[in-house]
Amino acid sequence: MGTVIVITSGKGGTGKTSLAGGVGVALALQGHSVLCIDGDVGLRNLDITLGMADAALMDFSDVIAGRCDLDRAVAPHPTVSNLFLLTAPLTLPEDFPGEDAVRSLLDQARERFDYILIDSPAGLGESFRLAVCGADRAIVVAVSDPSSLRDAQRVVTQLSHIETVHLVVNRVRLRLLRRLGLTIDDAMDTAGLPLLGLVPEDPQVTLAAGSGRPLLQTDGRGAARAFGNIARRIAGEQVPLMRIW
Repeated sequence: MGTVIVITSGKGGTGKTSLAGGVGVALALQGHSVLCIDGDVGLRNLDITLGMADAALMDFSDVIAGRCDLDRAVAPHPTVSNLFLLTAPLTLPEDFPGEDAVRSLLDQARERFDYILIDSPAGLGESFRLAVCGADRAIVVAVSDPSSLRDAQRVVTQLSHIETVHLVVNRVRLRLLRRLGLTIDDAMDTAGLPLLGLVPEDPQVTLAAGSGRPLLQTDGRGAARAFGNIARRIAGEQVPLMRIW
């Protein structure tokens, strides 16, 4: 039985989608079967992060409406074995059945995949509620500025139905942390969450997306290494926190 992990944030600009794609690729490269679901209705771009632009012809609303089954809707990654994408619709149909239908879809996915990663929209709207409703675990992504951490704390209040919730601090720049007088302990205290990982600011993330190839296939340092470490922790390994400095 697979595990559903929703990856979310309190606001945009935290690198949430890059994290979802990077961790999904890392889990697949480590031998797990992985389905990445883009839950960001209308603003979907997980396909770009995965190097699968326009590869998915059907979306999760097609499965829920019965227009196709899950096996037909998921798109296999062209170069990473065991990695699949299920994208979001541009808009939700007016007759979309809601959270129960999403939970049913996720139950189907659990039967086939080891991990199902949902890239949730930022904020607390309808699409957010659909993305988090059936998750077993949650990862809240924040950057190290105080406003992002406060927004992360607000998101946590909407995840009370999820037993395991962790924090990832993304785009970490040590000099900025020192200038603001913040530490990673401060970030954990502000968000009120245990830490799953740190990801350094890394221009290779943007360059990889522009090249149409997953970051972990182009680089093994910086953010790529951090994504791999987070994936290993998700799978139950004890991995020391990456040193940013």
